[in-house]
Amino acid sequence: MNDAIRPQPGILDIALYEGGKAHVAGVANVVKLSSNENPFGASDRAKEVFAKSVHTLHRYPNTDHRALRQAIGDVHWLDPERIICGVGSDEIITFLCQAYAGPSDEVVFTEHGFLMYRISALAVGATPVEVPERERIADVDAILAACSTRTKLVFIANPNNPTGTMISAAEMERLASGLPPQAILVIDGAYAEYVDGYDGGSGLVTARENVFMMRTFSKIYGLGGLRIGWGYGPRHIIDVLNRIRGPFNLSTTQLDVAEAAVRDQDWVNRCRADNARMRNWLSEALAEVGVPTDTSMANFVLARFASTEEAEACDQFLQAQGLVVRRVASYKLPHCLRITVGDESSCRRVAHAVAQFKGLK
Repeated sequence: MNDAIRPQPGILDIALYEGGKAHVAGVANVVKLSSNENPFGASDRAKEVFAKSVHTLHRYPNTDHRALRQAIGDVHWLDPERIICGVGSDEIITFLCQAYAGPSDEVVFTEHGFLMYRISALAVGATPVEVPERERIADVDAILAACSTRTKLVFIANPNNPTGTMISAAEMERLASGLPPQAILVIDGAYAEYVDGYDGGSGLVTARENVFMMRTFSKIYGLGGLRIGWGYGPRHIIDVLNRIRGPFNLSTTQLDVAEAAVRDQDWVNRCRADNARMRNWLSEALAEVGVPTDTSMANFVLARFASTEEAEACDQFLQAQGLVVRRVASYKLPHCLRITVGDESSCRRVAHAVAQFKGLK
């Protein structure tokens, strides 16, 4: 090892991100409920566009993403000039940290927040500041108390992953109003489409100069494998982010499929309704066998057990049944399992298996 070759400060402090498990050794036909994927996949319209894209694989994509930005703007009633597209919302998080945070700055997020907030902050040499939540719900007062003259970014997912909990629009506005003048509030709306009538924070972004919103095509649109996300913010932030965005960060296939997907809101509405139905059923079924969950507004539930040992034992039992869920010890919730809301058959299998584990069936 050459001791003279060293990475930037903070990078070696990053723990590698681990995605949801997809396989169990010795078990066939595994049901994956560990990554919050839409069990119904992408819409037929999006699939058709994907199939046709094979004919243009030799062509470079356009660099301004104009057609996709226009489609997003049309559907969500937003100004396309205030939209930026990226390789999942992960890349948008990276852009924000690259552009606005550095070695003398702080990036604030809540204790059960998405792991990429910490990772992206460390990657640019900034100091991650983790704020306690109150009963697995973001605490606006605690967040504001944690901010200082060094705070540059405040990330909050609404609904949050892995808890599924939300704060109100009024609380979000209070947070935005109370931030120090140099700080940007970043609302992560990866699961916003699962909340009926929720704008993901876009109204607050439109009204203010210090709020930015992110969204993704990986969840309700069923395009996790293509990695497409977008952000909406004040023009001065969009201008900055576009200066560091790679000119060809999204392929023609990504752009065209995402455009078809966002324009197919009938599919989104159907998936939202089915998710709400099965999420409520699964939560009630787990409660009946003594496994509580918080009120989730996303496409998963956070099942709470009496101890870390019980959660891990239940996970092992589920795996033996071919059911893969997500342990969330890395999110400081070692006594919990995050369970994606699958189709009806998957949800019933999970509920039955947990009841068996608890000795009730």
